[in-house]
Amino acid sequence: METRNRLALIINDLRRSLLSLGLTLALATLGFSMVSPRLLALLQDHLHQELAFFTVAGPFLAHVKISVAMALLTCMPWLSYCLWRALARPFKFGPATIFWFVFFTCLLFYSGAAFCFFVTLPYGVTFLLGFQSEQLQAMIGIDQFVTFVAVFILAFGLIFELPIFMIFMARTTLLPRATFAKNRRYALLVISIVASLLTPTPDIVNMLLMGVPLYMLYEVGIIALKLLRIP
Repeated sequence: METRNRLALIINDLRRSLLSLGLTLALATLGFSMVSPRLLALLQDHLHQELAFFTVAGPFLAHVKISVAMALLTCMPWLSYCLWRALARPFKFGPATIFWFVFFTCLLFYSGAAFCFFVTLPYGVTFLLGFQSEQLQAMIGIDQFVTFVAVFILAFGLIFELPIFMIFMARTTLLPRATFAKNRRYALLVISIVASLLTPTPDIVNMLLMGVPLYMLYEVGIIALKLLRIP
């Protein structure tokens, strides 16, 4: 019964935030649409790719997607604040707790997105296009390219939230610290599976580029729980 009440409070609070969230994302998307050609050119230069389009709507959809992705990236502080504010009431978080949850949520999210953009994506794209030859030349569609890049950057950002997830679960007594400490082998297995699914290439090096930082974040979460004296 208590769980249902908490869930109802969270849903109601999030529902009240939907209008402001939707309006903020819409305005941010509109703003980024004005500079989306420059963003796309920057992305092409960073990954050293020439793009083509195979449908009439391809370029338009690509600019919409890159605008939406940038809106989500820049609005993450507001999104995370709405989330933690919704969780604050049923779990009785104070203003200081909400601030630190929002701060580290944003810090980890942007760290994961930056790691993907500067490390994983360049290596992954180079690896995947390394199979082309004189008889087989790559012709990359602009819409698929933007989707590929945006999905992986946002996914890496969310995956890097692992320590915050662990602190929240322990703070709310849903999963105590001992559970994380005793199940490292299972955590390693799950992290390996997630890394194999989310990395853009199937090679072991690229999987390690995600799996190793993710496991380090798992250990950081355990250390943080000890430092915060969360049982």
